Amino acid sequence: MNMRYAATIAALGFLTFGAAAQAQMDLLVPGQPVTRDVPGAKTLPDPNTEYKVVFDIITAPENVDEVNPRLVRVARYVNTLGKYGVPEENRKIAVVLHRAATPMILKNEEFKARNNGHSNPNIELIRSLTAAGVDFRVCGQAALGRNIDPADILPEIQLDLWAFTTLIDLRTQGYLQVGP
Repeated sequence: MNMRYAATIAALGFLTFGAAAQAQMDLLVPGQPVTRDVPGAKTLPDPNTEYKVVFDIITAPENVDEVNPRLVRVARYVNTLGKYGVPEENRKIAVVLHRAATPMILKNEEFKARNNGHSNPNIELIRSLTAAGVDFRVCGQAALGRNIDPADILPEIQLDLWAFTTLIDLRTQGYLQVGP
């Protein structure tokens, strides 16, 4: 192989890797998915639209070591809005956690104590989503029902009276509900 050809191949590889790395760095929630482009798609996120969305999460994965796939869905949505240039002031995203999803709110030490030493796999994603502007809420009734001390709740998560009240309040503020 001649040197010029090898240099061209190396440069293309670097550009491809560099573009992929840059795209990953530009994500609002790094390490998480974003929707793929669809040639000819008519409806795309509009940077001028205010997106007020509340994700209602009530389920947990069967495996305690897995990140909740509903959180990944939230990250994909946030990354997609970012990909299409929706500014932070137009991204109003909330997550309400209750029922089987409630244990993901626990600090790692308490999660381990309740799950045979398994770490809470959701903490990193919750923190990344919070850094991207996502507002997390947990149902106080679910926390009480699971004997969760407020001191054991991740600081990124707001403890509310009741998921039902939170969901209704957010809807009256114009949020559209996604899920369960």
